[in-house]
Amino acid sequence: MQEKLDVIVLKKLHINGYAAPELTKWRVFLDKLKYPKSKVTIGLIGKYIELQDAYKSILEAFVHAGAMNECKVQVQNVHSEFITDENVAEKLKDLDGLLVAPGFGHRGVSGKIIAVKYARENQLPFFGICLGMQMAVIEFARNVLGYKNADSTEMDANTPYPVIDLMEEQKKIKTKGGTMRLGSYPCVIKPGTLAHQIYDATTIAERHRHRWEFNNKYLDDFEKAGLVPSGKNPDNGLVEIIELANHPFFIGVQYHPELKSTVESPSLYLCIL
Repeated sequence: MQEKLDVIVLKKLHINGYAAPELTKWRVFLDKLKYPKSKVTIGLIGKYIELQDAYKSILEAFVHAGAMNECKVQVQNVHSEFITDENVAEKLKDLDGLLVAPGFGHRGVSGKIIAVKYARENQLPFFGICLGMQMAVIEFARNVLGYKNADSTEMDANTPYPVIDLMEEQKKIKTKGGTMRLGSYPCVIKPGTLAHQIYDATTIAERHRHRWEFNNKYLDDFEKAGLVPSGKNPDNGLVEIIELANHPFFIGVQYHPELKSTVESPSLYLCIL
């Protein structure tokens, strides 16, 4: 700004009639970013830890959310492929919360499920995005509902309990690539839930990138056991948000809220976490 590079560029492009930029919100953001009043350590549980660009939008959303809350978010990477029942307590002991990241394929899935179980049983704040939400569903099915070998058909096509299954419209698709369920879709939120408290709205729209979904065939079983489907797509009943009422903060979303996060409008879920 001090060098007026922006003005030079505008003149070179013969752009006239521009006003001085409004930087009030930007300066507020920078002030909160530079002088946080607190700090939290959040474990990022994923299998692409060595490729940090894979989680770039999540990491930036943490910056936005942290600044909004005048809090420095220190991210601790935890490779899900190396989490076991024996070492999970040691790996997660110093964390203030967990974010189980999105992804594809079976590698590292077991470690994600173990991490979800630890968060659920130890009242550790948990947030799951896309595959992370699906891992929470599988963990609950196996360890609360007692559905041995419950799984996603992405990982096990022959699972006796396909609590996560390929979306109906995806079953007809043979060519992969850009044929996933992409783009922004509406979600209706159940009043009185954590999701409703966070969004302060009953209808939202968030971006998606997935092929598999919660299998509504098992929805009644989950609800009776205490898992709350707090957000659904109004057109097809797809479960978009799940949460646990008897936990301080346990929530998973099928969509990607981090993709809409900005400095001026941080992702709400990451703000609360």
